[in-house]
Amino acid sequence: MKKFLLNSIIVIVDLVVLIGIFYLTLSTRIGINTEYIPAFKQLSLSNFYFVIFIIFALMYNEKIYSLRFDFWQETKKILRSLVIAYFIVLAMLALAKISMDYSRLFITMYFLFAILIMPIAKRYTKKLIYRYPFFKKNVLIVGDEEQVNIFKKEYKDNWYLGMKYDEENYDTVVISSKNISLDAMNKEINKYLNTKSSVYVIPYVTNINFVNSNIMEYSNIRFNTIQIENKLLVKGNLWIKYIFDFIAMIFLLPIFFILHIIISIAIKVDSNGPVFFKQHRLGRNDNDFLCYKYRTMYEDSNELLQNYLEDNPNEVEYYKKFHKYQNDPRITRVGKFLRESSLDELAQIINVMKGEMSFVGPRPYMLNESDKLGKKQHMILKVHPGITGLWQVSGRNDLTFKERNDLEVWYIKNWSLWYDFVILIKTIKVVLLKIGAK
Repeated sequence: MKKFLLNSIIVIVDLVVLIGIFYLTLSTRIGINTEYIPAFKQLSLSNFYFVIFIIFALMYNEKIYSLRFDFWQETKKILRSLVIAYFIVLAMLALAKISMDYSRLFITMYFLFAILIMPIAKRYTKKLIYRYPFFKKNVLIVGDEEQVNIFKKEYKDNWYLGMKYDEENYDTVVISSKNISLDAMNKEINKYLNTKSSVYVIPYVTNINFVNSNIMEYSNIRFNTIQIENKLLVKGNLWIKYIFDFIAMIFLLPIFFILHIIISIAIKVDSNGPVFFKQHRLGRNDNDFLCYKYRTMYEDSNELLQNYLEDNPNEVEYYKKFHKYQNDPRITRVGKFLRESSLDELAQIINVMKGEMSFVGPRPYMLNESDKLGKKQHMILKVHPGITGLWQVSGRNDLTFKERNDLEVWYIKNWSLWYDFVILIKTIKVVLLKIGAK
Protein backbone atom coordinates (compact mmCIF):
# COMPACT_ATOMS: atom_id res chain seq x y z
CA MET A 1 0.00 0.00 0.00
CA LYS A 2 2.78 2.42 0.97
CA LYS A 3 4.76 1.69 -2.20
CA PHE A 4 1.67 2.07 -4.41
CA LEU A 5 0.74 5.41 -2.80
CA LEU A 6 4.30 6.73 -3.11
CA ASN A 7 4.63 5.72 -6.76
CA SER A 8 1.19 7.20 -7.52
CA ILE A 9 2.22 10.56 -6.06
CA ILE A 10 5.53 10.58 -7.99
CA VAL A 11 3.83 9.62 -11.27
CA ILE A 12 1.15 12.31 -10.83
CA VAL A 13 3.79 14.96 -10.05
CA ASP A 14 5.84 13.91 -13.09
CA LEU A 15 2.71 14.12 -15.25
CA VAL A 16 1.91 17.60 -13.95
CA VAL A 17 5.52 18.71 -14.55
CA LEU A 18 5.56 17.36 -18.12
CA ILE A 19 2.23 19.04 -18.89
CA GLY A 20 3.53 22.25 -17.31
CA ILE A 21 6.61 22.07 -19.52
CA PHE A 22 4.29 21.73 -22.54
CA TYR A 23 2.55 25.02 -21.75
CA LEU A 24 5.87 26.71 -20.92
CA THR A 25 7.23 25.61 -24.30
CA LEU A 26 4.02 26.71 -26.02
CA SER A 27 4.14 30.23 -24.59
CA THR A 28 7.88 30.50 -25.37
CA ARG A 29 7.45 29.27 -28.95
CA ILE A 30 4.56 31.63 -29.63
CA GLY A 31 6.79 34.48 -28.47
CA ILE A 32 9.41 33.56 -31.08
CA ASN A 33 8.22 35.21 -34.25
CA THR A 34 10.85 36.08 -36.85
CA GLU A 35 11.07 35.89 -40.61
CA TYR A 36 13.83 33.26 -40.33
CA ILE A 37 11.63 30.70 -38.53
CA PRO A 38 8.52 29.15 -40.12
CA ALA A 39 5.15 30.22 -38.71
CA PHE A 40 4.13 28.14 -35.71
CA LYS A 41 1.11 25.92 -36.10
CA GLN A 42 -0.82 25.89 -32.83
CA LEU A 43 -0.54 22.53 -31.03
CA SER A 44 -3.03 21.17 -28.49
CA LEU A 45 -2.10 19.05 -25.47
CA SER A 46 -4.26 16.17 -26.71
CA ASN A 47 -2.02 15.89 -29.78
CA PHE A 48 1.06 15.79 -27.54
CA TYR A 49 0.04 13.04 -25.12
CA PHE A 50 1.87 10.39 -27.13
CA VAL A 51 5.17 12.22 -26.43
CA ILE A 52 4.49 12.23 -22.69
CA PHE A 53 3.54 8.54 -22.87
CA ILE A 54 6.85 7.68 -24.56
CA ILE A 55 8.78 9.57 -21.86
CA PHE A 56 6.89 7.70 -19.11
CA ALA A 57 7.44 4.34 -20.82
CA LEU A 58 11.19 4.93 -21.04
CA MET A 59 11.46 6.14 -17.42
CA TYR A 60 9.48 3.07 -16.32
CA ASN A 61 11.90 0.90 -18.29
CA GLU A 62 14.76 2.58 -16.37
CA LYS A 63 13.02 1.38 -13.15
CA ILE A 64 12.65 4.97 -11.91
CA TYR A 65 9.25 4.13 -10.45
CA SER A 66 10.21 0.82 -8.85
CA LEU A 67 13.68 1.37 -7.30
CA ARG A 68 15.16 4.13 -5.16
CA PHE A 69 18.26 5.63 -6.73
CA ASP A 70 20.79 8.19 -5.62
CA PHE A 71 20.09 11.65 -7.11
CA TRP A 72 22.91 11.49 -9.66
CA GLN A 73 22.09 7.98 -10.82
CA GLU A 74 18.41 8.82 -11.17
CA THR A 75 19.21 12.07 -12.99
CA LYS A 76 21.34 10.10 -15.45
CA LYS A 77 18.42 7.73 -16.06
CA ILE A 78 15.98 10.63 -16.53
CA LEU A 79 18.26 12.37 -19.02
CA ARG A 80 18.86 9.13 -20.91
CA SER A 81 15.09 8.57 -21.14
CA LEU A 82 14.51 12.11 -22.43
CA VAL A 83 17.27 11.92 -25.06
CA ILE A 84 16.04 8.56 -26.37
CA ALA A 85 12.42 9.79 -26.31
CA TYR A 86 13.42 12.84 -28.36
CA PHE A 87 14.86 10.74 -31.18
CA ILE A 88 11.95 8.26 -31.05
CA VAL A 89 9.44 11.10 -31.41
CA LEU A 90 11.30 12.63 -34.37
CA ALA A 91 11.56 9.21 -36.02
CA MET A 92 7.84 8.49 -35.50
CA LEU A 93 6.82 11.83 -36.99
CA ALA A 94 9.06 11.27 -40.01
CA LEU A 95 7.85 7.69 -40.59
CA ALA A 96 4.19 8.68 -40.18
CA LYS A 97 4.79 11.55 -42.62
CA ILE A 98 3.21 14.08 -40.25
CA SER A 99 6.41 15.89 -39.28
CA MET A 100 5.11 19.02 -41.00
CA ASP A 101 2.19 19.10 -38.56
CA TYR A 102 4.57 19.31 -35.59
CA SER A 103 7.13 22.05 -35.10
CA ARG A 104 10.56 20.47 -34.72
CA LEU A 105 11.69 23.61 -32.93
CA PHE A 106 8.81 23.20 -30.49
CA ILE A 107 9.70 19.55 -29.82
CA THR A 108 13.38 20.39 -29.39
CA MET A 109 12.55 23.22 -26.98
CA TYR A 110 10.20 20.93 -25.03
CA PHE A 111 12.89 18.33 -24.45
CA LEU A 112 15.51 20.95 -23.57
CA PHE A 113 13.15 22.40 -20.95
CA ALA A 114 12.45 18.87 -19.69
CA ILE A 115 16.18 18.13 -19.34
CA LEU A 116 16.59 21.25 -17.20
CA ILE A 117 13.40 21.02 -15.15
CA MET A 118 12.72 17.31 -14.56
CA PRO A 119 15.73 16.55 -12.28
CA ILE A 120 15.10 19.70 -10.21
CA ALA A 121 11.38 18.95 -9.91
CA LYS A 122 12.16 15.35 -8.92
CA ARG A 123 14.61 16.52 -6.26
CA TYR A 124 12.15 18.92 -4.61
CA THR A 125 9.30 16.40 -4.87
CA LYS A 126 11.26 13.77 -3.00
CA LYS A 127 12.50 16.28 -0.45
CA LEU A 128 8.89 17.11 0.37
CA ILE A 129 7.62 13.51 0.31
CA TYR A 130 10.40 12.03 2.45
CA ARG A 131 9.79 14.55 5.22
CA TYR A 132 7.06 12.13 6.21
CA PRO A 133 8.51 8.94 7.79
CA PHE A 134 5.56 6.95 6.42
CA PHE A 135 7.02 7.08 2.91
CA LYS A 136 10.54 6.05 3.90
CA LYS A 137 11.68 2.49 3.27
CA ASN A 138 12.89 0.71 6.39
CA VAL A 139 16.12 -1.17 5.72
CA LEU A 140 17.94 -3.82 7.74
CA ILE A 141 21.70 -3.89 7.11
CA VAL A 142 23.61 -7.00 8.18
CA GLY A 143 27.22 -8.17 7.92
CA ASP A 144 30.54 -6.36 8.31
CA GLU A 145 30.27 -3.71 11.03
CA GLU A 146 32.31 -1.10 9.14
CA GLN A 147 30.16 -1.31 6.01
CA VAL A 148 26.97 -1.44 8.07
CA ASN A 149 27.94 1.84 9.73
CA ILE A 150 28.81 3.42 6.36
CA PHE A 151 25.38 2.56 4.96
CA LYS A 152 23.61 3.66 8.14
CA LYS A 153 25.23 7.07 7.79
CA GLU A 154 24.43 7.26 4.07
CA TYR A 155 20.75 6.50 4.65
CA LYS A 156 20.67 9.14 7.37
CA ASP A 157 22.48 11.85 5.37
CA ASN A 158 21.20 11.16 1.85
CA TRP A 159 17.50 12.05 2.14
CA TYR A 160 16.98 11.56 -1.61
CA LEU A 161 17.08 7.78 -1.13
CA GLY A 162 14.14 7.87 1.26
CA MET A 163 15.56 5.05 3.37
CA LYS A 164 16.19 4.58 7.08
CA TYR A 165 17.82 1.88 9.16
CA ASP A 166 15.40 -0.30 11.15
CA GLU A 167 16.24 -3.59 12.85
CA GLU A 168 12.66 -4.70 13.46
CA ASN A 169 10.06 -3.40 10.99
CA TYR A 170 12.15 -3.52 7.84
CA ASP A 171 10.92 -3.64 4.24
CA THR A 172 14.13 -4.85 2.64
CA VAL A 173 17.57 -6.19 3.59
CA VAL A 174 21.11 -5.14 2.61
CA ILE A 175 23.78 -7.82 3.17
CA SER A 176 27.48 -6.99 3.34
CA SER A 177 29.60 -9.73 1.74
CA LYS A 178 32.84 -8.58 3.37
CA ASN A 179 34.51 -11.16 5.65
CA ILE A 180 31.78 -13.75 5.09
CA SER A 181 32.17 -17.21 3.55
CA LEU A 182 30.28 -18.30 0.44
CA ASP A 183 28.15 -20.80 2.39
CA ALA A 184 27.28 -18.22 5.01
CA MET A 185 26.36 -15.69 2.30
CA ASN A 186 24.04 -18.16 0.56
CA LYS A 187 22.36 -18.95 3.89
CA GLU A 188 21.86 -15.24 4.63
CA ILE A 189 20.37 -14.59 1.19
CA ASN A 190 18.01 -17.58 1.38
CA LYS A 191 17.02 -16.68 4.94
CA TYR A 192 15.77 -13.21 4.00
CA LEU A 193 14.37 -14.18 0.60
CA ASN A 194 11.97 -16.52 2.42
CA THR A 195 10.18 -13.49 3.84
CA LYS A 196 11.18 -10.59 1.53
CA SER A 197 10.79 -10.29 -2.23
CA SER A 198 14.28 -8.85 -2.75
CA VAL A 199 17.66 -8.59 -1.05
CA TYR A 200 20.55 -6.23 -1.85
CA VAL A 201 24.16 -7.46 -1.61
CA ILE A 202 27.16 -5.16 -1.10
CA PRO A 203 29.99 -6.66 -3.22
CA TYR A 204 33.17 -7.52 -1.36
CA VAL A 205 35.14 -5.74 -4.08
CA THR A 206 34.41 -2.09 -3.29
CA ASN A 207 36.88 -0.30 -5.59
CA ILE A 208 34.93 -1.18 -8.74
CA ASN A 209 31.73 0.57 -9.81
CA PHE A 210 29.73 -2.40 -11.10
CA VAL A 211 27.03 -0.09 -12.48
CA ASN A 212 29.33 0.50 -15.46
CA SER A 213 30.23 -3.17 -15.89
CA ASN A 214 28.77 -5.69 -18.32
CA ILE A 215 27.33 -8.91 -16.89
CA MET A 216 27.63 -11.92 -19.21
CA GLU A 217 25.27 -14.85 -18.84
CA TYR A 218 26.31 -18.48 -19.47
CA SER A 219 22.92 -20.15 -19.40
CA ASN A 220 24.15 -23.72 -19.95
CA ILE A 221 26.22 -23.75 -16.78
CA ARG A 222 24.15 -21.16 -14.84
CA PHE A 223 27.14 -18.86 -14.26
CA ASN A 224 27.76 -15.15 -14.79
CA THR A 225 30.94 -13.20 -15.42
CA ILE A 226 31.38 -9.49 -14.72
CA GLN A 227 33.51 -7.52 -17.16
CA ILE A 228 35.85 -5.11 -15.37
CA GLU A 229 37.71 -2.45 -17.35
CA ASN A 230 40.27 0.16 -16.44
CA LYS A 231 38.09 2.85 -17.99
CA LEU A 232 40.63 5.61 -18.54
CA LEU A 233 43.12 3.27 -20.19
CA VAL A 234 40.63 2.45 -22.96
CA LYS A 235 41.72 4.53 -26.00
CA GLY A 236 38.14 5.28 -27.03
CA ASN A 237 37.37 6.72 -23.60
CA LEU A 238 40.50 8.88 -23.72
CA TRP A 239 39.36 10.39 -27.01
CA ILE A 240 35.91 11.09 -25.56
CA LYS A 241 37.56 12.82 -22.62
CA TYR A 242 39.78 14.92 -24.94
CA ILE A 243 36.73 16.03 -26.95
CA PHE A 244 34.87 16.90 -23.73
CA ASP A 245 37.84 19.00 -22.55
CA PHE A 246 38.03 20.78 -25.91
CA ILE A 247 34.32 21.67 -25.94
CA ALA A 248 34.39 22.79 -22.29
CA MET A 249 37.48 24.92 -22.98
CA ILE A 250 35.76 26.74 -25.86
CA PHE A 251 32.82 27.65 -23.63
CA LEU A 252 34.98 28.67 -20.67
CA LEU A 253 37.64 30.74 -22.47
CA PRO A 254 35.66 34.05 -22.54
CA ILE A 255 34.92 33.75 -18.80
CA PHE A 256 38.54 32.80 -18.11
CA PHE A 257 39.93 35.88 -19.89
CA ILE A 258 37.67 38.23 -17.90
CA LEU A 259 38.55 36.58 -14.57
CA HIS A 260 42.23 36.50 -15.52
CA ILE A 261 42.32 40.30 -15.95
CA ILE A 262 40.56 40.88 -12.60
CA ILE A 263 42.73 38.38 -10.68
CA SER A 264 45.96 39.69 -12.25
CA ILE A 265 45.19 43.27 -11.20
CA ALA A 266 44.29 42.15 -7.64
CA ILE A 267 47.55 40.17 -7.25
CA LYS A 268 49.69 43.06 -8.52
CA VAL A 269 48.00 45.60 -6.22
CA ASP A 270 48.22 43.33 -3.15
CA SER A 271 51.92 42.35 -3.25
CA ASN A 272 55.12 42.45 -5.27
CA GLY A 273 55.87 39.62 -7.65
CA PRO A 274 54.62 37.89 -10.82
CA VAL A 275 50.99 37.01 -11.51
CA PHE A 276 51.68 33.32 -12.08
CA PHE A 277 53.34 30.76 -9.86
CA LYS A 278 54.95 28.07 -12.01
CA GLN A 279 56.14 24.73 -10.71
CA HIS A 280 57.16 21.47 -12.34
CA ARG A 281 54.58 18.76 -11.63
CA LEU A 282 54.16 15.10 -12.56
CA GLY A 283 52.12 14.61 -15.71
CA ARG A 284 50.92 11.73 -17.83
CA ASN A 285 53.36 8.83 -18.24
CA ASP A 286 55.55 10.30 -15.47
CA ASN A 287 56.59 13.24 -17.69
CA ASP A 288 56.90 16.48 -15.78
CA PHE A 289 55.37 19.73 -17.02
CA LEU A 290 55.25 23.37 -15.91
CA CYS A 291 52.00 23.75 -13.96
CA TYR A 292 50.40 27.20 -13.71
CA LYS A 293 48.71 28.72 -10.67
CA TYR A 294 47.95 32.27 -9.69
CA ARG A 295 50.53 33.43 -7.16
CA THR A 296 49.15 33.27 -3.63
CA MET A 297 52.40 33.71 -1.61
CA TYR A 298 54.85 36.48 -0.79
CA GLU A 299 58.15 36.52 -2.66
CA ASP A 300 60.19 35.81 0.53
CA SER A 301 57.94 32.85 1.36
CA ASN A 302 60.74 30.39 2.27
CA GLU A 303 62.15 32.67 4.97
CA LEU A 304 58.66 33.30 6.37
CA LEU A 305 57.94 29.57 6.51
CA GLN A 306 61.24 28.68 8.18
CA ASN A 307 60.65 31.19 10.97
CA TYR A 308 57.06 30.00 11.40
CA LEU A 309 57.99 26.28 11.64
CA GLU A 310 60.60 27.05 14.30
CA ASP A 311 57.84 28.56 16.43
CA ASN A 312 55.21 25.92 15.47
CA PRO A 313 56.88 22.48 15.23
CA ASN A 314 53.46 20.73 15.30
CA GLU A 315 52.90 21.98 11.73
CA VAL A 316 55.67 19.66 10.50
CA GLU A 317 53.71 16.56 11.56
CA TYR A 318 50.51 17.98 10.07
CA TYR A 319 52.25 18.48 6.73
CA LYS A 320 53.58 14.90 6.74
CA LYS A 321 50.04 13.59 7.03
CA PHE A 322 48.03 16.01 4.85
CA HIS A 323 50.75 17.63 2.69
CA LYS A 324 49.45 21.08 3.68
CA TYR A 325 49.93 23.49 6.60
CA GLN A 326 47.07 24.50 8.88
CA ASN A 327 48.12 28.16 8.97
CA ASP A 328 50.53 29.05 6.21
CA PRO A 329 52.34 32.40 6.89
CA ARG A 330 53.45 32.67 3.26
CA ILE A 331 49.96 33.36 1.90
CA THR A 332 48.97 36.91 0.88
CA ARG A 333 45.58 38.51 1.52
CA VAL A 334 44.45 38.05 -2.08
CA GLY A 335 46.11 34.64 -2.06
CA LYS A 336 43.97 33.54 0.86
CA PHE A 337 40.81 34.44 -1.05
CA LEU A 338 42.07 32.74 -4.20
CA ARG A 339 42.79 29.54 -2.29
CA GLU A 340 39.51 29.55 -0.38
CA SER A 341 37.60 30.03 -3.64
CA SER A 342 39.97 27.68 -5.57
CA LEU A 343 40.42 30.45 -8.15
CA ASP A 344 44.20 30.07 -7.89
CA GLU A 345 43.86 26.84 -9.86
CA LEU A 346 41.90 28.53 -12.64
CA ALA A 347 45.24 29.36 -14.28
CA GLN A 348 45.60 25.65 -15.06
CA ILE A 349 43.22 26.17 -17.98
CA ILE A 350 46.44 27.22 -19.74
CA ASN A 351 47.76 23.70 -19.11
CA VAL A 352 44.52 22.25 -20.51
CA MET A 353 44.99 24.39 -23.63
CA LYS A 354 48.52 23.03 -23.97
CA GLY A 355 47.29 19.44 -23.66
CA GLU A 356 49.13 18.83 -20.37
CA MET A 357 46.08 18.62 -18.09
CA SER A 358 42.38 17.80 -18.16
CA PHE A 359 39.48 19.56 -16.48
CA VAL A 360 38.85 16.48 -14.32
CA GLY A 361 41.49 14.01 -13.19
CA PRO A 362 44.01 13.18 -10.43
CA ARG A 363 45.71 16.15 -8.77
CA PRO A 364 49.00 17.28 -10.37
CA TYR A 365 51.56 15.85 -7.91
CA MET A 366 54.86 17.53 -7.10
CA LEU A 367 58.03 15.86 -8.32
CA ASN A 368 59.13 14.87 -4.80
CA GLU A 369 55.81 13.06 -4.27
CA SER A 370 56.45 10.47 -6.97
CA ASP A 371 57.83 7.80 -4.63
CA LYS A 372 55.16 8.54 -2.03
CA LEU A 373 52.48 7.31 -4.44
CA GLY A 374 53.83 3.79 -3.97
CA LYS A 375 52.13 1.05 -5.99
CA LYS A 376 49.45 3.51 -7.14
CA GLN A 377 52.05 5.56 -9.02
CA HIS A 378 51.83 3.51 -12.22
CA MET A 379 48.06 3.93 -12.55
CA ILE A 380 47.73 7.56 -11.41
CA LEU A 381 50.46 8.76 -13.76
CA LYS A 382 48.94 6.96 -16.75
CA VAL A 383 46.40 9.80 -17.25
CA HIS A 384 46.49 13.59 -17.43
CA PRO A 385 46.12 15.34 -14.06
CA GLY A 386 43.03 17.51 -13.60
CA ILE A 387 42.13 21.01 -12.43
CA THR A 388 39.53 19.34 -10.23
CA GLY A 389 38.90 15.73 -9.31
CA LEU A 390 37.17 13.25 -7.06
CA TRP A 391 39.28 14.06 -4.00
CA GLN A 392 38.48 17.79 -4.27
CA VAL A 393 34.75 17.10 -3.96
CA SER A 394 35.10 14.37 -1.32
CA GLY A 395 36.58 16.21 1.62
CA ARG A 396 39.71 17.88 0.25
CA ASN A 397 41.81 18.89 3.30
CA ASP A 398 39.96 16.43 5.54
CA LEU A 399 41.54 13.54 3.61
CA THR A 400 44.95 12.05 4.19
CA PHE A 401 47.45 11.69 1.33
CA LYS A 402 46.68 7.95 1.08
CA GLU A 403 42.91 8.54 1.00
CA ARG A 404 43.35 11.02 -1.86
CA ASN A 405 45.39 8.43 -3.78
CA ASP A 406 42.72 5.76 -3.23
CA LEU A 407 40.01 8.09 -4.57
CA GLU A 408 42.05 8.90 -7.65
CA VAL A 409 42.68 5.23 -8.44
CA TRP A 410 38.94 4.61 -8.04
CA TYR A 411 38.20 7.48 -10.44
CA ILE A 412 40.59 6.15 -13.10
CA LYS A 413 39.25 2.60 -12.91
CA ASN A 414 35.61 3.67 -12.98
CA TRP A 415 35.72 6.76 -15.22
CA SER A 416 32.71 7.83 -17.23
CA LEU A 417 31.84 11.07 -19.02
CA TRP A 418 28.79 11.36 -16.77
CA TYR A 419 31.00 11.13 -13.68
CA ASP A 420 33.20 13.96 -15.01
CA PHE A 421 30.05 16.05 -15.39
CA VAL A 422 28.96 15.23 -11.82
CA ILE A 423 32.40 16.15 -10.43
CA LEU A 424 32.33 19.49 -12.27
CA ILE A 425 28.87 20.29 -10.84
CA LYS A 426 30.00 19.28 -7.35
CA THR A 427 33.15 21.41 -7.77
CA ILE A 428 30.96 24.48 -8.32
CA LYS A 429 29.16 23.69 -5.06
CA VAL A 430 32.46 23.19 -3.21
CA VAL A 431 33.85 26.46 -4.55
CA LEU A 432 30.72 28.51 -3.76
CA LEU A 433 30.36 27.07 -0.24
CA LYS A 434 34.14 26.90 0.31
CA ILE A 435 33.84 23.32 1.55
CA GLY A 436 37.18 21.88 2.62
CA ALA A 437 39.09 24.75 1.04
CA LYS A 438 42.21 26.19 2.59
